[in-house]
Parts: sequence; structure tokens; C-alpha cells
Amino acid sequence: MKRPITRLAGGALAALAVVSLAGANELSDDLSARRARMMERLGPDAMLVLFSAPIRNYSLDVSYEYRQDSNLYYLTGVTQDDTALVLIPGNASIREILFIRDRDPAREHSQGRLLSRDEASRRTGISTVLSITQLEPFVAAMLGRRGSGRIDEKEAATFFDALAAGRARVALALDAGGVNDPLTRAQDFARRIRERYIGFQTVDAVPILTDLRLIKTSYERTVLVKSLEISNEAQKAGMRAVRPGAYEYEVEAAIEAVHRSRGAVSWSYPSIVGSGPNATILHYHENNRQMQAGELLLVDAACNYEYMSGDITRTYPVSGSFSPAQKDIYSIVLQAQEEAMAIARPGATFVELHAKTVEVIKAGLLRLGLITDAAGDQYRMWYTHGANHYIGIDVHDVGDRFRQLQPGMAFVIEPGIYVRQSALDALPRTAENQALIEKIQPAVTKYGDIGVRVEDAFLLEESGLRRLTASVPRTIEDIESFLRSRPSPASASTR
Repeated sequence: MKRPITRLAGGALAALAVVSLAGANELSDDLSARRARMMERLGPDAMLVLFSAPIRNYSLDVSYEYRQDSNLYYLTGVTQDDTALVLIPGNASIREILFIRDRDPAREHSQGRLLSRDEASRRTGISTVLSITQLEPFVAAMLGRRGSGRIDEKEAATFFDALAAGRARVALALDAGGVNDPLTRAQDFARRIRERYIGFQTVDAVPILTDLRLIKTSYERTVLVKSLEISNEAQKAGMRAVRPGAYEYEVEAAIEAVHRSRGAVSWSYPSIVGSGPNATILHYHENNRQMQAGELLLVDAACNYEYMSGDITRTYPVSGSFSPAQKDIYSIVLQAQEEAMAIARPGATFVELHAKTVEVIKAGLLRLGLITDAAGDQYRMWYTHGANHYIGIDVHDVGDRFRQLQPGMAFVIEPGIYVRQSALDALPRTAENQALIEKIQPAVTKYGDIGVRVEDAFLLEESGLRRLTASVPRTIEDIESFLRSRPSPASASTR
């Protein structure tokens, strides 16, 4: 690597901002509709200011691969840093202003090409595109009721009247953080404008953005389906790579090669490829263990395609066939998922879906002798996470578990059971726990180091629930059939 190429990943991603401008009309139309809905929710007395994500340093003069702020991407589709969006819904005609970095030949030679103003306008559908250096002077002029450029007193009369009456609002993405966390750019910006100007209050725009992002547009649904199609093919490539003696990273490489070869920007999240005891670690990322005959392999991996991220997990036998003990656990997890799928309809909540998986898993664990009481919380030793989360621009997308499901929502159902001796060893040695351990230790020994998660991605459509990961083998029979049909490593190498 040549040292002058600093912040390599951020610059490389900036180049992606100009990819596929042909065909951007459908995207720009959708972005325009998203901003229109946002402005309707904000109301005429508000001004929204959204900032791009910062570049994150990896080491010395190299940065992590750049990832745009999800809310800014949702409203602009711009993937380069040093970008901001201002929406002023009450203006007479100029309601949307995009601020981007000025093009600089020396910087572009070092870090990659940036969007021109015309390209940014075509991609986003925003007519007014200004230099990012004008952002703070522009906001200052608006809050000072002076106007800026074509946005004069007549154009901005509604917002200026609201400032004069003390009812104006400046909306920002005011992410909540810890008490000792440094201020985000939006939080610092809110602090500074409150100190200098009057007539407004700062408000958090995130709740509105969350409501909008929960219901996927037709365009988003199309991209999400494509993202999961790539992830499905990648999962099957991983299944073809598994064999006793191979390493977890070989499966990871097979999966992520498909992601990149099919045009995905990257993974949705670091791929989890855990064999044997590693299958019982929820967020295992080392992926360096040699797989052994007779073990299970748990693979949780999906791609980020055009800023749409799915999620999928499959668990399958390294040798090609499930053992009786592995079938016992797998069957319970699969039944839990299927029963949750059966009630995933409009009006249901994640709370109800998760409760259904708990009901099934409790009964199964009791039957196998892994718990002694299905009425309590003993099951939490082996089922250690929730069954659902939303997917979309973020793999754990915005929204809470109490919302009623509606058409247009995308989410996963992912029950799991993870049997590990350490869960028993960590129990306080009370008389009650000692009695429990004595009763279930034989089952823990029998099912030890078996970790199973079955996770599928769903889109709730007007016609019903659609499983976007249906092409990847999921049942015991289909998984074993798929693994039997693979070419042997020897025959594959002769092609």
C-alpha cells in the first residue's frame, strides 16, 4: 500500500456514490417521496438538519470501510462522507437543500472520486445542492431570520414567522448515549445553536424517521428481496464448502465471495461461522477452528446490498447427517420457528411471536430433561435471546417489539437453543440449584456443545407473510439431502 493513500476505505466508498447513476431515477423518485413524507410529519414550523456519519480510524492513516448514517441515507441515498441534508417544509418552493463536499482533484486522486453537484442532484432528486462549507452559515442565516441566497424573507416567511413567535423547531437525530459519552455532531450542533439563537426548540427527529423506515417502500422491498437472494446463494455456497477437517474460515470465505461477486457492498454484520462448541457462542467471530466429523456448524451470515441488509442463520452437520441428539434439539427449534410464523400476521407483535417460541422451547427442553419446570425461567439457560428483530437499512433495524405488525414491515424469526456446561457451572450453588444440576446434568452431558439457531428473513406483504430465505434448506430432511448432493472435494477440484 502506498502511504499517500490515506483514509483508504472512506475514499473507496466515496467512489461507490457515483456507481449506477444510470437507473437512479427509480431511486431518486423514491427518495423524493420519503422526504415528502418526512416533511409532512415535521410540519411547516420545523427545519431538519441531518449529518453524515464520520470516518472512523482503523489504524494510523487507514480508516474503516465507510458506512453512511442510516437516516441520512434513507432520505438522500448518498454514501459519501461530509454530507448534510436540510429540509424546511414551510418554505414556498425550496424545501430541500443538500450539502456535499466540493470536488478536489488532489483528494480524488488520493481517495476516490466524489459526486459532482449535478450527479448528487440526479441521484437524490434534490435540485438545490450546495457546498458543505456553506452549511453552518446557511443555518445561521436561517435562525437569524436573514435568509440565504434564493431563500429570502419571502421564501422562508413561514419559518421566520415561527421563529418570531417562538414556536419554531430544529429537528436533528439526537441519538441517546451514555452520560459520559462524547457529544455526537448533532448533539454538539444543537448545543451551539441553542447558545446563539432564540425562537426555537431542538427536537429529536429519530421517532419520525423510525416510523417511516419501519414500512418499506416498493423500491426498498425490491432491493431487500435482491439482498436476500444474494445471501441465500451465499449460504448455500457455505454449505457446499463444509466438510470434516476444513476450517471455519473456508466456509466464511465461500459465503463472502458470493456477496462480493454478486455486487453486495459487504456483509450486513461480521459473519458467524461456529462449529462444535463455537455454535453455542451467540456472536462468535474468530472463525478459525478446524471442523470435526460429527459436529454441527452454525452459520449466521448475510450481505449488505445497496444499503439493504438481511439476516439468515442455518445450522447443519459437518459430516452431512444429523445425529439423534442433534435432531432432538434441531426439531424443537424448527417447530418453535414454524409456530411463530403461523401467528406472524398484521396486528401481532414481537412480544407475542417470541412468547410462542418460548412456549414450544420450554416444552421441548422439559421433554429432553434439560429443565425440570416449564412454568419458570429455567429455559433461559439454553434460550438466551429474543426471537425477532426488524431488518432493513440496518440489520437490527429501527422499531420496538411492542409495535403491531403491518404490511411493509421486514423482520426475522430466529429461535435457538445452546447447550453448554458453563451455563450450569455459573449457577450459584444454592440448595435449589444443586438439586436442579443433579437432575439435568445427564441431559446436559448428552446434548453438550450442541448449538442450534434457525433464522429466516420475512417481509409481511398485503397478501401475507413472505419468507425471503425460502431457497436455503431448512428442515432436517432438506439439509441432509442438499449436503448429500454436493460434489465431493476431490471431484470439485478436478473441474
